Amino acid sequence: MSSPVANAISPLGTAVLRGVRPLGGTPVDVVVADGTIAEISPAAAGTLPGYRLDGMILLPGFVDLHTHLREPGAEEAETIASGTRAAAAGGYTDVFAMANTDPVTDTPQRVTAITGIAASTAACRVHPVAAITRGLAGQQLTPMTELIDHGVRMFSDDGKCVDDAALLREALGIAARHGVLVAQHAQHGQLAGDGQINAGPAAQRTGLAPWPAVAEETIVARDAILAAEAGAALHVCHVSTAGTVEIIRWAKAQGWRVTAEVTPHHLLLTDELAALQDTRYKVNPPLRRDADVAALREAVLDGTIDAVATDHAPHTTASKNRPWCSAPFGMSGLETALPVLAHVLTETGALDWEKVAELLAFGPARIAGITTSALRAGDPATFCLIDPNAAQTVDPARHHSNSVNTPFQGMRLPTRVIATAIDGHLTHSTDAFDETKQV
Repeated sequence: MSSPVANAISPLGTAVLRGVRPLGGTPVDVVVADGTIAEISPAAAGTLPGYRLDGMILLPGFVDLHTHLREPGAEEAETIASGTRAAAAGGYTDVFAMANTDPVTDTPQRVTAITGIAASTAACRVHPVAAITRGLAGQQLTPMTELIDHGVRMFSDDGKCVDDAALLREALGIAARHGVLVAQHAQHGQLAGDGQINAGPAAQRTGLAPWPAVAEETIVARDAILAAEAGAALHVCHVSTAGTVEIIRWAKAQGWRVTAEVTPHHLLLTDELAALQDTRYKVNPPLRRDADVAALREAVLDGTIDAVATDHAPHTTASKNRPWCSAPFGMSGLETALPVLAHVLTETGALDWEKVAELLAFGPARIAGITTSALRAGDPATFCLIDPNAAQTVDPARHHSNSVNTPFQGMRLPTRVIATAIDGHLTHSTDAFDETKQV
């Protein structure tokens, strides 16, 4: 049996995961054989080799709709190899790689180049996202039909907004005809201007240029209406304001095909941290008010927000050490997404492993139009294993990413991914997992 990804560690072969709790439910034994889940039973055959994993949570492999892998063009910050190792360590089996590379992923040849690099170096499955506009310049559409023929399922100019309503309307029409997804970075250019920090008291204290919530909300409202007219699927990237939540809630009430993601950092951190002018907290869209964080959490719990996506944005230490206004926006996030989400859900009193699976796996896969294991007999053995009791202090020096720009450094967070597998091949394992092996 060949490896499904280049950097898989080893095949599990035929083995039993003993005492695991699929989706946080009743402990069972899960038999893995030939890359699939062959059997789920209260007590699998004791003669089979396996792992003693009493109480560990078994979840489907996570799907990240929003990853920046930087290759080609900025390999000092991240490569496809290092970024996907970080993804596997975070429980991810699939990542959607945004198009703002250098050169931009805006031609079929560049899509092919990325899939070629991934085929030889990646530790998870990489799905290239193609740009909506050539060079992310917002002036001319990419050859969308050709890109779709080369396997592209999602288009986004993420990092920049497609401000031109007529151009976006044309893109949505093409997407509707071909059944693919348009994902928008909602940032009205004139309203956001050179904004550096959320508009409000924090911005006033620092004197930094404000980035107002309305710059996000006006784009989301406009695009929802345009998507409805076209009958297209619109995905809203990194929702950050209470107003955006209400617009999405309204759009869904109309029956429109609008989905939305939120990042872990927007569920936990506020603009009061950004006001410290520590560039680890500089992100686009900016960290918002306490009230926005509360609204985002409510939207996650009630299903208005469909997915948690990392917006993993690695940068070199040198670039992040610049003064605030010249430092780049972005935080790394693949290796902290699960523990931050678990922390947030614990704070709300609603830590539910089925909800975690919906936000990190089932929801994103459904939005992107890919399949993921439902952890049933006959399904692919594509999963991650989580120790729900293993609290960890975030130490970026121990991360697999090339970059260390995490805002969670030093924070004590619950849970830990101890193993990840794709089609029965381990793509990540820790000592805590290896020590459970039984012969």
